Amino acid sequence: MEISVVIPLLNEEESLQELHDWIANVMQSNRYFYEIIFIDDGSTDTSWKVIEKLSKKNNAVKGIRFQKNYGKSQALDAGFDLASGDVVITMDADLQDNPEEIPELYNLIIKENYDLISGWKKKRYDNVITKNIPSKLFNAAARRTSGLKLHDFNCGLKAYKNEVIKTVKVSGEMHRYIPVLAKNAGFNKISEKVVQHQARKYGVTKFGIDRFVNGFLDLITISFLSKFGKRPMHFFGLWGTLMFLFGTTSASYIGILKLYKVYNGIKTILVTDNPWFFIALTSMILGTLLFLAGFIGELVIKSNNNEKHYAIKEKLNF
Repeated sequence: MEISVVIPLLNEEESLQELHDWIANVMQSNRYFYEIIFIDDGSTDTSWKVIEKLSKKNNAVKGIRFQKNYGKSQALDAGFDLASGDVVITMDADLQDNPEEIPELYNLIIKENYDLISGWKKKRYDNVITKNIPSKLFNAAARRTSGLKLHDFNCGLKAYKNEVIKTVKVSGEMHRYIPVLAKNAGFNKISEKVVQHQARKYGVTKFGIDRFVNGFLDLITISFLSKFGKRPMHFFGLWGTLMFLFGTTSASYIGILKLYKVYNGIKTILVTDNPWFFIALTSMILGTLLFLAGFIGELVIKSNNNEKHYAIKEKLNF
């Protein structure tokens, strides 16, 4: 299998036939041995019926149907798990990604030996206020945080070596950061390619402005996980220990000073009237809690069984 095309979708019944025909034409004209994996992420329209119809006409078409809507990250993870191509191409189902880009993406992976190529929608046909400007801000923050010099982290059109998608596990809403996850997993040959972006032909977008708020929150999460995901005690334990030592040192000083003044008959105030006593007490409590958080984090990692966070209702041609 040379190429696996992984396509997550939600309520895209109008575009699936056209998208399939376009991809199949590109594959056949280049004589690729391929598969197209559609992942129906809980569609409420006739998307699954269209996929069933396509799979009967073309054995290269495969389908995964979720029990309900779990999100794009879970859909990609399911597709990655079953993809067998040497090169895995991901794209959206709304016809805004151009399948004509596939041959060049394939060559960059196979001939140039890249681990991952991310599409860059340099010219976009989206709303400037709700998508273009937030996207630029989001990508700037992602570049600064991750160290990857990519212009468009969230472009749906990407190409991967098979070993990359078998190593990287996508969950939550981390599909935006697959290049970062790949880098953290040790795949360093990552680049981008300018790709053609097209205006949406059918339906409406499934994402609103809130996805950028979630995106920034996920960016903070992945930045932390990239450094301390495998060793949470190194972060929580360090700060917990420092805060506990500060608290105990302060409390000891207050106590010793109180005893010294009482012993020498010097007028003094109650320990509880000293604001530093409460600062010291709070520091000790927070230090203990942070240390326990690190310890619990280590236990969670040790007991993690990598369970899947989605349920597959039906498969086609697997």
